[in-house]
Amino acid sequence: MPTLTGIDHVAITVSDLGASSAFYERLFGFGPIGSLDGDGLSRRLFRLPSGTNIGLTQHERGAGGRFDPFTPGLDHVGFAVEGLDELRAWAAHLDAVGFANSGLVEADYGTALSVKDPDGVALEFFVAA
Repeated sequence: MPTLTGIDHVAITVSDLGASSAFYERLFGFGPIGSLDGDGLSRRLFRLPSGTNIGLTQHERGAGGRFDPFTPGLDHVGFAVEGLDELRAWAAHLDAVGFANSGLVEADYGTALSVKDPDGVALEFFVAA
């Protein structure tokens, strides 16, 4: 069986690249490392400290509407956080930048903190139990 080394990137379709890029810049505290414009789309690429890339893509012929986690496909994007203190720091950061969030939610398998991007895509910061 071939092996995998991790997730290289997650690509998220957005309805307004400018608004989404601004949101993710405020969320991450840094801007995109690259862009691609042409062939019916515009894309901005953010690289996390772990090396995982988050791509935001706006298509010229977008269908419109908001993200729906109840439609088959992506439910949310989960970011690993190292420890509860770091998760609390993320909660404080989300509050400081004015992003509505779930607060810390505990489950038997770990603790999560969620926020939604401008299109309603849920982003989760997570510490495993």
